[in-house]
Amino acid sequence: MQSSHSSPWPETEPPAMTPVAEHEDIRDVIRRLLDRHSTIESSRRAAQSESGYSPELWSLLVEEMNVAALTVPEDRGGLGYGMVELGIVLEECGRALVCEPVLTSATLGVHALLAAERSHTVDELLDRVVRGELVATVTALSAQTDFVDATRVGDRWSLSGRATNVVQGGAADLVVLIAHADDGPGLYAVDLRTAPVRRTELPVVDPTRRQANLLFDDAEAVRLAGPADALRAVESLQGLGVIGLACEHVGLIDRLLDSTREYTVQRRQFGRSIGSFQAVKHRLANTLVELEKARSAARYAAAVFAEDPGAAALPAAVAGAVCTEAVIATAMEAVQLHGGVGFTWEHATHSYVRRALGDEPLLGDSRAHRGRVADLVGL
Repeated sequence: MQSSHSSPWPETEPPAMTPVAEHEDIRDVIRRLLDRHSTIESSRRAAQSESGYSPELWSLLVEEMNVAALTVPEDRGGLGYGMVELGIVLEECGRALVCEPVLTSATLGVHALLAAERSHTVDELLDRVVRGELVATVTALSAQTDFVDATRVGDRWSLSGRATNVVQGGAADLVVLIAHADDGPGLYAVDLRTAPVRRTELPVVDPTRRQANLLFDDAEAVRLAGPADALRAVESLQGLGVIGLACEHVGLIDRLLDSTREYTVQRRQFGRSIGSFQAVKHRLANTLVELEKARSAARYAAAVFAEDPGAAALPAAVAGAVCTEAVIATAMEAVQLHGGVGFTWEHATHSYVRRALGDEPLLGDSRAHRGRVADLVGL
């Protein structure tokens, strides 16, 4: 008997799944740029800087690669591409372990402003984020509960309260967050450079993706969406965040598999490379399977989101479950197959392990995503 309920899964494959030469051109250009400017050593140095990322590399990404303008419609000053193209950029950023705010500002920050009701103020903020003059972050990336109240005073909005575990909150210029007013929850933007906000940097597993608590005290805000639209906008932002992380995780897995395969070919034991042993071959093959599963799930979710963000909830949850599980399994396998050197801080694998583990609580672990899948399909 056929169910009367519509399926949460798209009925047809999105056209954006079809490979085109332009996608490989984008990948090639971004990879060559990051190979030159984002080595593991430079990423670690940037993570320890005041801002937590390299302003020089961020300028290159914004000005030469137009990463913040990629998904902005042409009539609003962007390039008019979609999540598939941005997903390629995020894959390469994960592969290079970049600290720069591509996920927070160029992806979530831009999307939050695009989802807002248009006004002169919103257009100005979007333009400045697209040009890299402002670095944005979004508290919807955090799985933590925020306690922020919004009050209307005359023709302005004021926010007071605390937002926790805000990714790159210590260095961002603009934060987009949910706050609660008398008429219900709304989406607001606060200029962190001028507002009375106290920032507290937090100890984190992954120093290349720093987090901070933000304490607001009568901070002036711009209301981006009211109660009628705010929850829908936040749901879209969270889905986009899950897909963005999934794409980054594909890049992490790809780099870890490459480096581990190279090591097993070079490392010799009993007069032969350890990669020639059957047990090692099987473990590498299993990692390749994890990569292909993650790549398929992330790219499908990105393609669905590009066609219809409202239909992407289930593909995003599947991508979150598959890619989160795959990147952690791959990171652990890479440490094991690198032997003793894989456990050391000096080795690059160590930083990739930290990124994989640090990302897990941001929007939920694989169990949380599988629970979301079950809810969406009615189990």
